Amino acid sequence: MRKILIVGGGYAGFYTAWKLEKKLRRGEAEVTVVDPKPYLTYQPFLPEVVAGSVEARHAAVSLRRHLRRTRVIAATVTAIDHRHRVVIAKPADGAAVELGYDLIVVTAGAVTRKFPVPGIGATAIGLKHVEEAVAIRDRLLTAFDRAAALPPGPRRQKLLTVTFVGGGFSGVEGFGELLSLATGLLKRYPEIAGDELRFHLVEASGRILPEVTERPGRWVVRELERRGGHVHLATQVTSAVDGRVVLSTGEEFDSDLIVWTAGNGANPVVGNHTDLPVDERGFVVVRPDLRVGTDDAPVPDAWAAGDAAAVPDLAVPGHRTVPNAQHAYRQGKHLARNIIATLRGRTPKEYVHHSLGTIATLGLGRGIFQYRRLVITGLLAWLMHRGYHVLAVPSWERKARVLAIWLTQGLFGRDILSLASVQHPRDAFVAGGEPPMSSALPAGLPDHDRTAGTAGPVRR
Repeated sequence: MRKILIVGGGYAGFYTAWKLEKKLRRGEAEVTVVDPKPYLTYQPFLPEVVAGSVEARHAAVSLRRHLRRTRVIAATVTAIDHRHRVVIAKPADGAAVELGYDLIVVTAGAVTRKFPVPGIGATAIGLKHVEEAVAIRDRLLTAFDRAAALPPGPRRQKLLTVTFVGGGFSGVEGFGELLSLATGLLKRYPEIAGDELRFHLVEASGRILPEVTERPGRWVVRELERRGGHVHLATQVTSAVDGRVVLSTGEEFDSDLIVWTAGNGANPVVGNHTDLPVDERGFVVVRPDLRVGTDDAPVPDAWAAGDAAAVPDLAVPGHRTVPNAQHAYRQGKHLARNIIATLRGRTPKEYVHHSLGTIATLGLGRGIFQYRRLVITGLLAWLMHRGYHVLAVPSWERKARVLAIWLTQGLFGRDILSLASVQHPRDAFVAGGEPPMSSALPAGLPDHDRTAGTAGPVRR
């Protein structure tokens, strides 16, 4: 029995394993998926998790629940030695182990691309994982609670200032959804005026959403600015020390919440710790049929797909496929079919995908869709976005849960409860109900002063 090892349980890895389970004959091969997280994150839902339109758990798909005939190992692959057909995997607890294989599939995905901007590493939050999306939402809701109790001033303004760095899909969708949530919160917080909100979107290039053409991109900028956002094009963040954002234009402001969405970079395990061929950017070199290598120098028994691979785009000669969910989903299924074809002595087929268009959410009831010259904006595009993704999220169970949440919100609105304290679950236990030191009354006051303002006398 052939041993197939899949490195990474994201889109491409999950769909490769899922398709192999359905197509492999009994005893034909055994499949193992190695990933540090036991679930697939459905990243197109992250902006809606930020806004509270999708429950955090519903944006994740359990690997063990849906890959029932696949061995799932919760570990991080730290090295790939294809020459000896072995990988090194490090679980969260215990020593690293060697995993042997006959055939490897590299779908490790990409990581958030960071730049050496002072302060970013200590203050910013990414938007690539469901935990980050939850943290962003809770930070905003908590900031509203804290700001409402403060008088006007620099501290209050910092709490009500949000900065997104990066104008790609993640940045624009996250920015639009969080802005929609913030403006919706105003009716629940009469202490806060609309003009106190400061939302900044910073993009280094001269336009946002490079996947759409220039005219729809300009419309998105106007739409966000009409709603109170500030879009800074051809601008870079030069510093963010202690939340003090400094732009290359010279503008400065304090921001309590900074979200970094400045694109993807190569996974360091793939780029630095493997003997498989990688390009100058650290992505695995693959052929159009998703086998690792080139036409002149193929690598036997090695496949790659998704954001970790430099897949040639046969629909746009001279380019590689865009690292997004649409390609990773299709590449994963195509890769599984090609693996089965080679196991059975057939020739694998090249991956060709013609885009179905580009669609993005910009907040509740707002969106944009483009297919060639056709551009749809507003409510209809937003409904198309929701319809597409509720069909695309894996498993009928997840589709039903997401749809139920949306229907409930249509009746009762979005939940505005913050659970930021979940990130520090022991605080209440350790404090034991004691008030913060800053709120304690000075020692030496008489009893009647200490009880002033209570409902009645203190009984002893």
